Parts: sequence; structure tokens; C-alpha cells
Amino acid sequence: MLPLVVYAGLVLANSKLTGNALMFWLLLAAALGYYLPNFLLRFAIDRRQLEIFEAFPDALDLMTVCVEAGLAMDAALLRVADEIGIKSPILAEELHLVTLELRAGLAKDRALRNLALRTGVEDVDALVAMLIQAERFGTSIADSLRVQSDQLRTRRRQRAEEAAAKIALKLLFPLIFFIFPSLLVVLMGPAFISIYRVLLPSMAGHG
Repeated sequence: MLPLVVYAGLVLANSKLTGNALMFWLLLAAALGYYLPNFLLRFAIDRRQLEIFEAFPDALDLMTVCVEAGLAMDAALLRVADEIGIKSPILAEELHLVTLELRAGLAKDRALRNLALRTGVEDVDALVAMLIQAERFGTSIADSLRVQSDQLRTRRRQRAEEAAAKIALKLLFPLIFFIFPSLLVVLMGPAFISIYRVLLPSMAGHG
């Protein structure tokens, strides 16, 4: 589709491109049309998953408080969806979809599995499996949520520490190719100028 649009634009612009030049632009448009949507989609998915990953421990804390206050899981999910929307509208939207599916009569385990499938976040998948097991075996949901929240917060901190450890490596190439040459010019430039001014007359006098 994009090559046709480019070709139509060239025709309407009265372009004089022919032969290899025209073929180059059409092939370039075809390549962009093939790879660019996948790249943009992958970028949007990564941003969405990162936001869910960052906000999920706070959502679990809110859910733990709601469950310990006596709310059922359905009501706790609705309450968390309303409160977490201030920080993460995306996570709030996903939790609202879960509550809507539950109101529509979908089984709780199926609605939770749909949440894991939609988000594609490993931590959400782990939480869903934990909630289903807690519901099935009758264990304390609040205790399970607290343990899961601590684990997610630890993973988030480790991820931040890992990103901080990579900063030195990422700064290496800009330092070598951009900052160090500028520093050398600033520091060594006056010395070179002084040497040039001293040596040039002496060399000219000896000559």
C-alpha cells in the first residue's frame, strides 16, 4: 500500500524520477511499510507492559488492604481499579475489564487468565496463578498477595539497579567520541598555540 501512495505522490508532484531511482524509492517505501508497523507495535507493547510492571506492586498493596478489610476479591479488584487509575490508567483499564467479565458471568479463573493473556506481563501471570490456587485450595488470599507484592517490589528494585549498572557502559562511547576530544582541544589547544608561537620564530631565525 505504501509504495502505491509514494508512486501516486511522485506522479502528482510531477517527479522526473525514472528507472533505478524510481525503483529505489518504491523499494524503500515497501521496506518501511513492512517493518515500520511491527516496530511501532512492538514499541507500544513494551511501553504498555513497562507501565503495568511498574504500577503492579502498588496495585497489589491496595488489593491486600482491601482483602484484609473484608472485601471479596471481585469488590477488591473494582476498588483497586478505581484507585490505581491515578497512577496507571492502563492497569486500571485492565482491572476494569476483569470486573466487567465477572459481572457478565464469566468464571473467575477464566477472567483472571484473560487478564494475564492481555497484558503479557510475567508478574501478572504469576499473580493470576497464585490467586487461582488460593481460591481453589482455600488459603489466605491476603497473605499470598503480601508475599507476591514483596517479590514484585524486589524485582522492580533489582531491575532499577541493573539499569543503573549499565549507565557506565552506555556513557563510554559518548565520552570517547564526543566529550574527550572537546576536552583535549580545550586543555591542549592553548599549549599548542604557545608552542607554535615560540618554536616558529626560533625556527625561522635559525633558517
